[in-house]
Amino acid sequence: MDTLAVICTYNEATNIEKVINDVLSCGVEDINVLVADDVSPDGTYKIVEEMAKKDKRVNLLLRKEKRGRGYAGIDGFKWAMANGAKYIVELDGDGSHNPKYIKDFRREIENCDVVIGSRYVAGGSDTHRDFLRQTISWFARNYLKIILGVKICDPTSGYRMFKKETVGLFIDKLKAADPFIVTEMLYHTKKTKAQIKEYPIEFLERASGSSKLGALTLFKYLLKVLKLRIVA
Repeated sequence: MDTLAVICTYNEATNIEKVINDVLSCGVEDINVLVADDVSPDGTYKIVEEMAKKDKRVNLLLRKEKRGRGYAGIDGFKWAMANGAKYIVELDGDGSHNPKYIKDFRREIENCDVVIGSRYVAGGSDTHRDFLRQTISWFARNYLKIILGVKICDPTSGYRMFKKETVGLFIDKLKAADPFIVTEMLYHTKKTKAQIKEYPIEFLERASGSSKLGALTLFKYLLKVLKLRIVA
């Protein structure tokens, strides 16, 4: 296995089959998929199970304990490293991250340690969100840059490819149970002095279903950023 796509899911039954098929047809040789699912009530994992029976490149990590986006991500990356993946790309299972960019990430990572799919470098875009969500995103980006000292244009992007050696430097330090794992991984990547490159992507609205981000989640996220800077 050369490249593994890790997709953490919870209630993505309407999107997951297309996302997996698009990943497998993205043009990267020897790519595999791992779906880390927290026993989704809508049966997401059942769809993945059926796909895995027909295609050995599809794998399911069904998580019944310590559920949460963060724990799923940690387990997914550990699975990737244990099963010989050299390059690990993480993307959302809702269709907002177009798998067509994986081929570009794979090319670019030959000359760096981490590739981030960026909406805010030349050629990138995030034009489908309303004004309020774009304003919140702008605030979050600049907040991260100031508090954590992360000098990249899109620090909130969850579409990223890592070399396994880079992940190995901090995987045991990760603690986040929720989507904050995205920020936690980026901060530890920065602390390892890994070479990071941003690659332009178009961010799409989720294909179907509803976002799991609410105002309370955002407020907690901002507090966690402060804590991470103080204790990590």
